[in-house]
Amino acid sequence: MKILVIADIHANIVAFKAVLSDVKDYDLILHAGDIVDYNPWPGEAIDLVKELGVKTVIGNHDRDSATGAPVGYNPYAEISCLWTHRRLTRKEKLYLLRLPETLTYDFNGVKVFMCHGSPNFPVDEYIFPPPTTPERYLKELVMKAGADVLILGHTHVPFIYKVDGKYVLNPGGVGQPRDGDPRASYVMMEVDGGEVRFEHRRVRYDVEKVADEILKVGLPEMLARRLYFGF
Repeated sequence: MKILVIADIHANIVAFKAVLSDVKDYDLILHAGDIVDYNPWPGEAIDLVKELGVKTVIGNHDRDSATGAPVGYNPYAEISCLWTHRRLTRKEKLYLLRLPETLTYDFNGVKVFMCHGSPNFPVDEYIFPPPTTPERYLKELVMKAGADVLILGHTHVPFIYKVDGKYVLNPGGVGQPRDGDPRASYVMMEVDGGEVRFEHRRVRYDVEKVADEILKVGLPEMLARRLYFGF
């Protein structure tokens, strides 16, 4: 079984479509939250996620864009969140708010747990690879999840880390990478006979097209500029 693992589309349908074109062959798409915000196509991103049958959890920007309550955001993110809130239809807001905080799967004996933040705080906690997040805490999270593979989003920083024979992975950001590489980031996960393999991939997309649209709709210039540098 070939599983496309993504996170943080953030209303960047240009990047999302580039990922889909790059992969071509997959059986399922898992998305670790944040369909909307930061970029200019929130409704279109939701439509594409639904059309493709993407299995997704709720992210903090999904929740806060739907409620219009960006608590603790930096000024640029607050402007973007409120803009997205105004742009979303009532139906789209309800769709986002009804997304689950966690999803679990069993793929031929490989147990998968997915959330945006962490099993302790499913929507809001930031988890990075060690040493930023201590390995002992990753062990705690894997144990709490009861999974062979723990899939997270939120940080936009990709990593695949093995701990006690289990895996913690973040596929990185599709719509707004933050690891110094502007290319859209994703992971291919293949499950075969109870064994699991991962491949982290990057794909270029038309950043200029997205940046121009960000400015056209009146979102902060900083949100356009950062896409060129992947920060």
